[in-house]
Amino acid sequence: MEKSPSSSPDFSVRDFFKRFPDDDACLAHIMEQRYGLKGICPHCGVETTFHKISGRKSYAGADCGCHIYPCAGTIFQDSRTPLQSWYYAIYLFIATRHGVSAKELQRTLGVTYKTAWRIGHQIRDLLAKANGFEALRGHVEIDETFVGGMQSDNIGRSRKQKTVVLGMKQRKGRLVVEVVDDYKRSTLKPVILETVEEGATVSTDLLRSYLLLEHFGYDHGRVNHDKQWVNGIHHTNNLESFWNLFKNSVRGTHVHISKKHMQRYLNEFSFRSNHRERVNLMFDLVVGAL
Repeated sequence: MEKSPSSSPDFSVRDFFKRFPDDDACLAHIMEQRYGLKGICPHCGVETTFHKISGRKSYAGADCGCHIYPCAGTIFQDSRTPLQSWYYAIYLFIATRHGVSAKELQRTLGVTYKTAWRIGHQIRDLLAKANGFEALRGHVEIDETFVGGMQSDNIGRSRKQKTVVLGMKQRKGRLVVEVVDDYKRSTLKPVILETVEEGATVSTDLLRSYLLLEHFGYDHGRVNHDKQWVNGIHHTNNLESFWNLFKNSVRGTHVHISKKHMQRYLNEFSFRSNHRERVNLMFDLVVGAL
């Protein structure tokens, strides 16, 4: 059986258009991901095969004739944007490292800025769904950062103008990033307890709020970043690398992200970080989340 282009480490633009030359090919892929081209009809429960209905975005069961609309209940429903354009937008999101701006989608897809902005955010929501959730265990790094602009007075950066983000990274495992209101102990406690499995080894900096970890069954080690970056097995370098990539991408690609939509962009970048070893199998994973 020939390997599909998206299972190749090098899923190029040429591979994309070879696999998805038109809307019908995209619709067939959605149908296969959601229902399969042979299986149990969701309407009548009869095992059957499905065939495309000419001129419509639907399939019919060979035995019962029931119609199935693969795009129903998805981000594609009622959209006047061609399916191939949607698919290419998803491809851009998984192929990039620094994100995709609405302006870039507008130019590439030939749609209005409003449509491009909506497509981008709906894909980010889909990436969050595909990312799923799994508790972090083993050795976990925890670090907070501030994302936002600079204050123009003599004080320097104003944290009140910034968005506070908490990151939790399992060594050789998943990354979870959450927008939080502040870095107080009462704010961080429920997020950490829900995300990090009890008994895990945790590495943090010297923020006093992290002292709560020692009272909840975690093996806690701290790093003084004024003097060192590594303290034995303890460091937060994986998260520091992620913060660096994310902030540089915001400045270079998006210029500015509001706190209202910050979580969506964090979900996008954490999805790529969590699934980068799957290379472009990410594409089928995203469509499968429909």
